[in-house]
Amino acid sequence: MMIDLHTHTLWSDGELIPAEHIRRAVKAGYEAIALTDHADSSNIEELCREGVQFALTMNRLQNEITVLSGLELTHILPEEIGELTKVARSMGVSIIVVHGETIAEPVRPGTNMAAIIACVDILAHPGLISSEEIRLAGQNGVFLEITARKGHSLTNGHVARIAGLHKSPLVINTDSHSHNDFISDQTAERILLGSGLDIELLPSILKNSRDIVKRSFNR
Repeated sequence: MMIDLHTHTLWSDGELIPAEHIRRAVKAGYEAIALTDHADSSNIEELCREGVQFALTMNRLQNEITVLSGLELTHILPEEIGELTKVARSMGVSIIVVHGETIAEPVRPGTNMAAIIACVDILAHPGLISSEEIRLAGQNGVFLEITARKGHSLTNGHVARIAGLHKSPLVINTDSHSHNDFISDQTAERILLGSGLDIELLPSILKNSRDIVKRSFNR
């Protein structure tokens, strides 16, 4: 069953309100999902408050899917990442994602390294990440993303190759903005194949996602 720790709702640029987003994930057969809407200093406190409360309510009232509060620090100054990560952690957010240096958007240089130093949970679509950054990510418990998202997925092969050389942990996410972006296990396997990875790695990659979920509940 899929675990997706990078998705978006109407709280930022997604299409669905959180309740429908979750319901669609249930129907897609998801085991767990994180709502990681785009955040910067202008909206982070409101997003944390609303996200944490929504996740608590959903997990109390249903057992079909595990819902995690989260955010994606997006296009912010690298110098802000550490402090905003502390803010989100202090407010109880479960999953912190940073919008990595994808080649599809003009992300500021230094974003990948700042996210790794801040020990966020997931560095999303990290683009042409360096070996030095990947080694440090492994040491700091930062997971690197193989993404299903168009454009961002262009460097999946590079990320998979470098991560394999340094035995750094990977996760697979969709960066969904619509329920049409949700994927099945079979699609996840094809994405791994396209990234140069063996489909037999999917269970271990999904286990990495489960480990992040467990880590978030143990904080």
